Amino acid sequence: MIYLRVLAASAAVLSLTMSFVSEAAANGEVNVYTYRETKLIQPLFDAFSKDTGIKVNVVSASSGLEQRMKAEGANSPADVLLTVDIGRIDEAVQAGVTQPIKSEVIDKVVPAQYRDPDGHWAGISMRARVIYASKDRVKQDKITYEELADPKWKGKICIRSGQHIYNNALFAAYAAKYGEAKAEEWLRGLKANLAQKPSGGDREAARDVAAGKCDIGIGNTYYWALMMNNDPEKKPWAEATRVILPTFEGGGTHVNLSGVLLAKNAPNKANGIKLIEWLVSEQAQQMYADQNYEYPVRSGVAVNATIAGYGKLGPDPLPIAKIAANRKAAASLVDKVGFDN
Repeated sequence: MIYLRVLAASAAVLSLTMSFVSEAAANGEVNVYTYRETKLIQPLFDAFSKDTGIKVNVVSASSGLEQRMKAEGANSPADVLLTVDIGRIDEAVQAGVTQPIKSEVIDKVVPAQYRDPDGHWAGISMRARVIYASKDRVKQDKITYEELADPKWKGKICIRSGQHIYNNALFAAYAAKYGEAKAEEWLRGLKANLAQKPSGGDREAARDVAAGKCDIGIGNTYYWALMMNNDPEKKPWAEATRVILPTFEGGGTHVNLSGVLLAKNAPNKANGIKLIEWLVSEQAQQMYADQNYEYPVRSGVAVNATIAGYGKLGPDPLPIAKIAANRKAAASLVDKVGFDN
């Protein structure tokens, strides 16, 4: 009897899911799972719907979307996964919940450096991992990532957890460039220069620089702009600092991606590809630049004035896929050197 009840309940769930999928297909909709904050991306979806007549249904979460898609299996309503950071992008691919995006538009607009060699993901905007430097105490206007391990910065650096996906990507980039042994040596030097135990987020790094706890903090480009322009409470933290675009020696500034993936079992695949292609249109790229303070991946689209004030970005040429391949090694090195202790 219990078995029959479970079977009936499972059939009901399946029926509801299939009904949702059928309605979506019939009504010209597309279903998006996303790690982005809804308020940041809803204007994009509204503009897409206005342009195409395709309704966008959104499921937003801070974690677990890959696992949800995997559990839903062939009955998953997800068409598109919209996420941030190569870490989250790579996790989705490794979970087996994506399929190649076959699009001439994506291949033409998005540089190969910001696309998966196998086609499973594409970058739609960029952010850089940069320095929030004290206006009063830091006189130099150029810093290399390698230099962060120089003893001259001892007790002067603030940073969030080394295991956070943003730092993991930076550390993975270092390992991809120089190998694990040199990456370990660098991480030990960076750890020795920390003013305090890694904690908080990128905004708090600026806060602690403003408070005099450290001279430089490490954060993403858009946080500083958000504090300066959109958050009166935190604006003093931005005003006490300035952004320096660091580079690798002989290279460029480390960048990461907001990325898009096509779901393996997308019930509205055609509409999913339309959305993906629209997200790299000039209109969408300008919205990413001006509303989210991110760098466009499409050439010819103007960078927001605040972001442009940091100086001209010269992205490091290291392919993002190579950074993804070194994520596990970077995470292991963080634990090995006791970075967060």
